Formats: sequence, structure tokens, C-alpha cells
Amino acid sequence: MDTIKSTTRPAPSRLSKIRDKISGFFIMMYRVYAFILRFFKEVFVPPYEFKEVLRQCYEVGVRSFTLISLTGFIVGVIFTKQSRPSLTEFGATSWLPSLVSIAIMRALAPLVTALIAAGKVGSSIGAELGSMRVTEQIDAMEVSGTKPFKFLVCTRVIATTITIPILATYTAFIALLGGYLNVSQNEGTSYSAFMEQVFEPLTFIDFYASLIKSLVFGFTIGIVGCYQGYNSTKGTEGVGKAANGAVVTAMFIVFIEEVLIVQMAGWFR
Repeated sequence: MDTIKSTTRPAPSRLSKIRDKISGFFIMMYRVYAFILRFFKEVFVPPYEFKEVLRQCYEVGVRSFTLISLTGFIVGVIFTKQSRPSLTEFGATSWLPSLVSIAIMRALAPLVTALIAAGKVGSSIGAELGSMRVTEQIDAMEVSGTKPFKFLVCTRVIATTITIPILATYTAFIALLGGYLNVSQNEGTSYSAFMEQVFEPLTFIDFYASLIKSLVFGFTIGIVGCYQGYNSTKGTEGVGKAANGAVVTAMFIVFIEEVLIVQMAGWFR
């Protein structure tokens, strides 16, 4: 009897742990839903923080300009260089500009921009708001009668939603420039001929899908970074967790959104 009791005793604890994890997951999902709903409720209500939005656009866009430029150029050069041997085997090197443009405009430019922004901007937002929560600056703003959610969260989410599409467009042109330099060096293609082949296979659906992806990615990076920082736990350890959670969660959601939007764009093609 003792052995039977000892073997059956841990079962309820395992079930309770599973139940706690499931309930914790749904509680977290509700908090995320409430956070997003609060954003849409407050973003359209005055007062509007235009100066703070512009400042955040500067922080997101201009501060990331050098890193985006370097990464986009390298992506264009490397993708062109790696695609050439496969096309050479079939004698289809002339298709290289079209292949590069399709890959960059449809997938690489928005995705690479979003991943860089998630690592740089998302972590910065999470750490900044997390440190403000830990040092009780957000609580002080609430006591003083100001609206910290509108000033801290809404402005940053708007800034990322506006700036990421601009950065993605810039990344696409920089990547195409890198592809052109590689093609021109090896095949001697002129710039006008390269650009004609670049835009020939593209349709308006490709541009719309790229724009929609950039908007969704920008909103995701902003809302995830703000949620992690705004709801960070007390203590200095919470700042690191907020920054890390902002990066990991934003990248994971960006990949899911990439798959879904690509699938939906494929239906319209």
C-alpha cells in the first residue's frame, strides 16, 4: 500500500503544474489583448504628442540608418553572388537581375529590416521602458496626472509603424545597388538594363505586400517592445528580461507574420 501511495502521489502535482501553465498562458494572452486594445483606444484621443512621435521616428530611423545601409548592401551582394552559380549551370545568367529583384522586394528587404529593428529598436524600447518602470518613473507620471501610456507607448508604436516601411524601402534599393555592382562587375550589365530587368517581373501586388508586411512588422516590433518594458517586473533583473523578451518575441512573431502574409499574397497572384 505504501508503494502504491508513493507512486500515485506526484500525479496531482504534475496536473496542477500543467493547469497553472495553461491558465498562465491565457492570462498573458488576455493582458496582451488588453494592452493592444488600450493602444487603439488612446492613440486617436487628444492630446497628440507630435513632437515625441517625431523624436521617436528620429531614434528609430536615423539611428538605424548606418546599420541598415551596411546590412542591405551586404545582403544584395551576397544573394547575387550565391545565386549566380546555380543560374550559370542552366545558362540563365541573364535572369539574375529579375531573380534578385523578386527575392529582395518580396521577402528579404522587409524581413531583414524587421529583424535588425527588432534587435536594435525593440531591445532599446524594452530596456528604456523597463528601466522607467523599475525606477518608478512611470508611477510618478501617473500620480502627477499625465498619461504615461500615451506619451511612452503610443508614440513609440506609431514611430515604428511609420519608420519601418521607410527603412524597408531604403533597404530594398540599397540591396539592389549591391546586386547591380556585383552583376556589373561580372557581366558588364549597364545600370539602365539592370533596372529594366529588375522591375519587369514585379507587380503592384508585390509592392503592396511588401508595404503591408513592413507596416505589420513595425507595429509588432513597437507593441512588443512597449509591452515588455511597460509591464516589466520590479528590480534590475526585469530590465534585462524586458529587453531580451522584446527581441525574441518580436522576431518570433515577425516570422509567423511573414509566412501568413506571403500565403495571403500568393492567393491574389
